[in-house]
Amino acid sequence: MGNGAREEILRLFRRGGDLVSGEELSRILGISRTAVWKQIRLLREQGYVIEAVPSRGYRLTSTPDLLLPAEIRAGLDTQIIGREIVYLAEADSTNLRASLLGEAGSVEGTVVIADQQSAGKGRLGRRWSSPPGVNLYTSVLLRPPISPRSAPQLTFLSAVATAWAIEETSGLEPQVKWPNDILLGGKKVAGLLNEMSAETDRVHFVVLGIGVNLNMQAGQFPQDLRYPATSLTLETGRPISRLRFARSLLHHLEGLYRVYLEKGFTPILLAWKNLFDLAGRQVEVDLQKRRLSGVAIGIDEDGALLVRLVDGSTERVLAGDVTPADS
Repeated sequence: MGNGAREEILRLFRRGGDLVSGEELSRILGISRTAVWKQIRLLREQGYVIEAVPSRGYRLTSTPDLLLPAEIRAGLDTQIIGREIVYLAEADSTNLRASLLGEAGSVEGTVVIADQQSAGKGRLGRRWSSPPGVNLYTSVLLRPPISPRSAPQLTFLSAVATAWAIEETSGLEPQVKWPNDILLGGKKVAGLLNEMSAETDRVHFVVLGIGVNLNMQAGQFPQDLRYPATSLTLETGRPISRLRFARSLLHHLEGLYRVYLEKGFTPILLAWKNLFDLAGRQVEVDLQKRRLSGVAIGIDEDGALLVRLVDGSTERVLAGDVTPADS
């Protein structure tokens, strides 16, 4: 019983028609009427509004904006991404949870979603602020047949998917910031952190970690941010459905992943370049131990940023923080 019974009850509510009788629910689920009532009560406790009409049955009238597996699947059209969806009211880090599932043999396409994180991870060991009830914190487990050298290409895939989901759900036009941030008007709205488990010649799995500021308010951002940040609701002036955004993101991840498996990195790179607005601009690159100044001229097939220096030489940057020199 448990979650499976509740998901089946929700599916029956959504299949069409008006009321669903307790007798029908009992028969289809193979449980008693009392057990049906208990599952209805648990659904109500999760935020579902379910009307009971005496002697006729139950009717679903409203669903919560919670990132529950049943709600995400209800509008999801994927075959790979979202095969399994794990929802956690609170997690230390969705990337850590997804990595543990990967080590345990979970299927490709497993999605981990948390309502909040106590130890959300950003790049270079930084903390990702993860308050409850407002944003999307998710990690997707993939098992691509690629070499470890090619794994960074998937960061660009998840960046494009995230940008497309932002545009689809908000109408805004995001830009990508190499290597793994999404910006709106120069402010960070999403961050990506991909991690992998691999041997010398093959990848066991890759975890695509994605955090998007959806409904975060200005007062919820930490005071010690390295760069200005924003959320979709701050930029649009209206709340964003977390469910709709999650479905959109998983839909675009699936489409791009299929393209990647069939046609390689080139179409992903082209899509990413259409979102990259630093090409041809003067940039500063913080490599932690030193800084570079030059003109960003693009990225190569390995995902390295290419910067033309003052002396005319080109340097490949594999990791670093890039900002426009005129910002």
